[in-house]
Amino acid sequence: VGSEMCIRDSGDTSGYGRLVRPVALSGSTDRPYGGYFDEVTDRLVEVLGTEAFDAAVERIVVFRDQITFHILREHLPSVASALRDDELLRFELCCGVSGVHYPDDFGRELHAYYPLLSITHNRRIQLEVTCPDADPHIPSLFSVYPTCDWHERETYDFFGIIFDGHPGLTRIEMPDDWVGHPQ
Repeated sequence: VGSEMCIRDSGDTSGYGRLVRPVALSGSTDRPYGGYFDEVTDRLVEVLGTEAFDAAVERIVVFRDQITFHILREHLPSVASALRDDELLRFELCCGVSGVHYPDDFGRELHAYYPLLSITHNRRIQLEVTCPDADPHIPSLFSVYPTCDWHERETYDFFGIIFDGHPGLTRIEMPDDWVGHPQ
């Protein structure tokens, strides 16, 4: 009965009674990264140039055998194009876009996560981009990866991230008259 009161009074409809777990965001990983991760990183530096790479990539994180390049939002299309177009990288498929809201990551509350796949080289990497709640804009990757179409729409619908340049950024899950973004 006590937990039901908590759930009922909280506005929580999930049934978890406002269960909150702290999230610790990881810092940069030191080299060597291992496996093909160093090779991909070195080639991306070559393709973009050291100065452009340093301007675009905030940090690189290797966690649970996955590498994630944290990209500043204004550089996302150029980095994605380089990853797709270079013959030695050839990340020709974006497998989706996921949104995450970290309310305690001040000035970077909204995160968009892009898993990329190189079918040619059988490799996987991730790109992660952030933006503040107060300015929820990230460039669309639709022109680089058309597979982002519905994924960006869903991320917009649920998290309110506006993907600038998307050809039809409209709701895809929630009713058209829904106010706000549920996640």
